[in-house]
Amino acid sequence: MNVVNFRNAGCWLVLCCLPLLAGSCGKRPAIADMRCEYLVSPISVDTPSPRFTWIYEDADAFEQAGYRLCVATAPEKLGAPDVWNSGEVAGSRPFAAMPDGGLLASRTPYYWQVEAWDAGGRRIVSPVAEFETALMETSEWQARWISDAHDKDFVPAPMLRRAFDVRSGVELARLYVSAAAYAKTSLNGEPVSGNLLDPGYTHYDKRNLYAVHDVTDRLREGENVLSAVLGNGFYNAIQPVATWSFEVARWRGRARMICELHIDYADGTHEVVCSDGSWRTTADGPYLSNNIYSGDVYDARREIPGWDRPGFDDSAWAQAVEVAAPSPLLKAQSMPAVRAAREMEPVKVRSFGDTVWVFDFGVNLTGLCRLQVEGGRGTQITMTHGEFLQPSGRIEMRNLDIYYKPLPGYDFQTDTYILKGEGRETWTPDFTYHGFRYVELRSSAPVKLDKTSLTARFMHTDVPSVGKFSCSNGLFNRIWEMTRRTYLNNLTSIPTDCPQREKNGWTADGNLAMELALLNYDGIAFYEKWLDDFVDNQNEAGRIAGIIPTAGWGYDDWIGPVWDASAFMIPYTLYNYYGDLRPVEKMWPVCARYLDYLATREEADGSVTYGIGDWVFYHTQTPTDYTSTCYYYYDNVLMARFAELLGRDGERYARKAAQLRELINTKYYDAEKGLYANGSQAAQGVALYLGIVPEGDAQRVADNLARMIADNDYFLDFGTIGSKTVLRMLTRYGHVETAYKMAAQTQAPSWGWWVTQGFTTLAETWTLSPEWRDASVNHVFLGDVAAWYVNDLAGINFDPAAPGFGHIIIAPHFVEALDWAAASYDSVRGEIRSEWRRRGGCVTLKVTIPANTTADIRIDGETIATVAGGVHEFTF
Repeated sequence: MNVVNFRNAGCWLVLCCLPLLAGSCGKRPAIADMRCEYLVSPISVDTPSPRFTWIYEDADAFEQAGYRLCVATAPEKLGAPDVWNSGEVAGSRPFAAMPDGGLLASRTPYYWQVEAWDAGGRRIVSPVAEFETALMETSEWQARWISDAHDKDFVPAPMLRRAFDVRSGVELARLYVSAAAYAKTSLNGEPVSGNLLDPGYTHYDKRNLYAVHDVTDRLREGENVLSAVLGNGFYNAIQPVATWSFEVARWRGRARMICELHIDYADGTHEVVCSDGSWRTTADGPYLSNNIYSGDVYDARREIPGWDRPGFDDSAWAQAVEVAAPSPLLKAQSMPAVRAAREMEPVKVRSFGDTVWVFDFGVNLTGLCRLQVEGGRGTQITMTHGEFLQPSGRIEMRNLDIYYKPLPGYDFQTDTYILKGEGRETWTPDFTYHGFRYVELRSSAPVKLDKTSLTARFMHTDVPSVGKFSCSNGLFNRIWEMTRRTYLNNLTSIPTDCPQREKNGWTADGNLAMELALLNYDGIAFYEKWLDDFVDNQNEAGRIAGIIPTAGWGYDDWIGPVWDASAFMIPYTLYNYYGDLRPVEKMWPVCARYLDYLATREEADGSVTYGIGDWVFYHTQTPTDYTSTCYYYYDNVLMARFAELLGRDGERYARKAAQLRELINTKYYDAEKGLYANGSQAAQGVALYLGIVPEGDAQRVADNLARMIADNDYFLDFGTIGSKTVLRMLTRYGHVETAYKMAAQTQAPSWGWWVTQGFTTLAETWTLSPEWRDASVNHVFLGDVAAWYVNDLAGINFDPAAPGFGHIIIAPHFVEALDWAAASYDSVRGEIRSEWRRRGGCVTLKVTIPANTTADIRIDGETIATVAGGVHEFTF
């Protein structure tokens, strides 16, 4: 152990390096966490140029000097690979990508292995990992899209089935299935997976996603049955109408599906079961209606026993109809699917007689409820989901249904089940989801219910958790957990603004939450899917909508550049966190076209003045023309940076950024007072955050920001933009104590006020109106405070000069009111930890740095040490 002593404020600063090397601990360095396309052993790879990543375990002092990666069609061929050999590649980055040269075939398993070495010649060979390709080109599909003969306005759901025979000796079976919108797919009466609302939501006329399922163990010799029930989702907004025009979507049509079941036998033969006109269909089943906003209606009296199993006589059913493909493109779904992460029992049940019950699940969540009930045949049970209760104890829906225009007979966030009257019945809706804490159950006839009668299933895109935070301030710990819950509540194949009344992918909402998202969850596959939606969303003029995907709503001027900047900021954030340029490459043409469009919207002085600014501000509104022009500037800054990274000419973007910066400082900056625009908190924060302030003036601008907050009794007075910028800029410029006091407030407006009100998720606005008609309490776009906890209290940060945490910045702040703070983050390079604790008059800081990386330890802006992988302790 090497010890280096520093003197600081009366305490010795001691650096303790604890390397876990083979020589010191008896462990050998190892390559681990091998992933292809950021997934472990995926079977859904359909890119011709897959990416490979890995980390090092038990190797704190191992520094990669180079690697060689090989891909082969069998493990024994890796010594002389028959697919690809990267050759010896110098560098420390544990990342490789195959060239796009037609090296991969469809539906093929591949095996890969990495050999790495350090500067001293020590070599490490990884285990063998694998991945499997799906259908590489849409043209390879043999199946046809199918549905029934009903038109898009017919309400009951299509049910489809196909019986087929299987011989003995099945070696491998893969099911590839897509739908518009959703398919509940079964094999021999059992679901093919735990996926829900599958596949993910897209612009259905531009691309469709398909899921890949390993069904090898589900086939049996003899007759087998593939079956599916189809749901509408956003593809066919058939009954109740919402504000966003999905009922007139250009893609709208009758729900449909396509699938192929590929069976490989041990004798080398191959069979394919395809969706086509030979399938049988009916709509006379129990699935009476389904709508993404209103809910599902299911009549158990209409169930068809055995319809999805072998031996059923479907001769009376109609033949399926081969229908047009919704889009020209079928792509494998590589992001995690939506799943039920956990089940929750109610914490309280209250009855209002024997026909009305209210269930309280304790927290605001996203998902569905499983009903278990006994009653007479024809008894109708309705379950309405909401976030609040009225003083009477009944459910309160006024804060949710303001955008909803129901047709007669349909209620918002309400599922309906009609009993068949055969003992205890169990049902869970299939084609919707809700945001709720409370469920009001109403029965058309008396029933007996208890806590076991309703179970909530917490649903979200199943992104792996990678981050933790805690500190001595219990309020912050509550807000941290609320933020994580709110984020997952708004992850249903796209990042949504809220899971109940809108369910839309608002661009700025997703962007504002990016850092809290990535510090908590491994999200690159999820966000790369959403970037595909951005590509599909851009119109001929170069505009992008405020919600993505969209059926056509949201290209209006009132949304504008601050929201549209997500097209630039999301790929750049992914680059900083993962070190991967592919998201930037994907978005380059979109961003270039968008800036060409934005140039046509300039005012005479070069500013851009339309759009949303600091949305949901508290009292003080920051001028929108200022914020729009600021983000127009930042778009050009990032575009120049993209050009630099991609080796392209970005001179015109750099020149434009310089012009806009000069314009902003001429038009909006009072240099004498050190104030921007109207001198709001958000105005100061934005100028600092985006790097607009003239050289030498930043500290004065930040000091003014700190002063105005102190003058406001340390209360915030901003909206979305301020929530992202103010805490961070106060901290950067030496005012972390001011930031802390504002973050720790418990009176309105503050994050803490939500806690005192009993909220379990973050609200859409700082306060709610007395009429309860302005906001949901399940929005994440004001939640960047949780990222501030990690970045600035615990101190874990990426280094923009070494993206993907190749070099790490550990910069904690030992706030006087805190006794300790701790965070961990499983980065693409391995786990990073930072924990500090105050003991007596000194503070001890302990950090864990992954192998093959380095880190600067910064205290009050000064780098006091640079360390390599390992565990290091400092005492101040």
